[in-house]
Amino acid sequence: MNILKRAKEVLDVEAQAILNLKPRIGVSFQRVVSYMLKTKGRVVVSGMGKTGIIAQKFSATLASTGTPSLFLHTAEAIHGDLGKVISSDVVVIISNSGSSNEIKQLLPLLEKIGCKIITLTGNAKSILAKYSDVVLDISVEKEACPLGLAPTASTTATLAMCDALAVCLLELKGFKEKDFAFFHPGGALGKRLLLKVEDIMRKGLDNPIVHEEKKVSDVLLKITQARAGSATVVDALGRLKGIFTDGDLRRHLEADKDLPRRKVKEVMTKNPQVVSAGMLAAEALCILKDKKIDEVPVVDKNKRPVGLLDVQDLLRIGLV
Repeated sequence: MNILKRAKEVLDVEAQAILNLKPRIGVSFQRVVSYMLKTKGRVVVSGMGKTGIIAQKFSATLASTGTPSLFLHTAEAIHGDLGKVISSDVVVIISNSGSSNEIKQLLPLLEKIGCKIITLTGNAKSILAKYSDVVLDISVEKEACPLGLAPTASTTATLAMCDALAVCLLELKGFKEKDFAFFHPGGALGKRLLLKVEDIMRKGLDNPIVHEEKKVSDVLLKITQARAGSATVVDALGRLKGIFTDGDLRRHLEADKDLPRRKVKEVMTKNPQVVSAGMLAAEALCILKDKKIDEVPVVDKNKRPVGLLDVQDLLRIGLV
């Protein structure tokens, strides 16, 4: 057996199964999208076995792109889970044969509930198709499995059709990056688009603020107590005057033996880069990278420090 040749043949079969769906994209496809778009309820996706796994993925994709959805296992539906379905729902049933015993029991019950029934099936003449408001043909010429038994090309084609439905639906809904981020706050995109500087900046005792007349020795003590890498320096009115960092300490320490007794205003970095509390953390990260700095004071509109952003904070929350 030539493994590489066989692997390529499998991909060819599955790719062709997807391409064969293109001529079937027509009025029925539009009706399905319309039903899902206009529903006052949810899109309930049902399946079992391998198609059940595809159904779960389809439901998850819909939910994460702004369409309320839940997965309903076809067999469990006739053992109590049918109570999840209401008349305003759109129920999408995925079944290659469309004629399992579970489906035969489920269909009259769904009809009694009064929900719309959409079918993705490989058998357009099945009992499932006859009960449905709309049918999408997802049949394939052959499976990639040499026995023709294990769902391979059929599940690939089904997944592709579900993705086509989900993408068309999210575009019609006007779903944007910020909406995606809202449903994925724990992911990288969510953090980039939702997390603000005020959510992660150091405040209170963790944000060392010192008067410009303070001695460097006092400033170092405050930095150490806060376990920070710098201290923000202010004037008598509490306005930002500068920042004293580890870098400032290293630059002056070797050349100035009296450094600990110096006033911090003599050795601080004046007019430092600043950010606002309402700025996106991702935007602040770009500033840190561009300026090649590790800490930046967070100030209000009156140039008074309200926090300190350290690159370590951005690393901790996984933004870097």
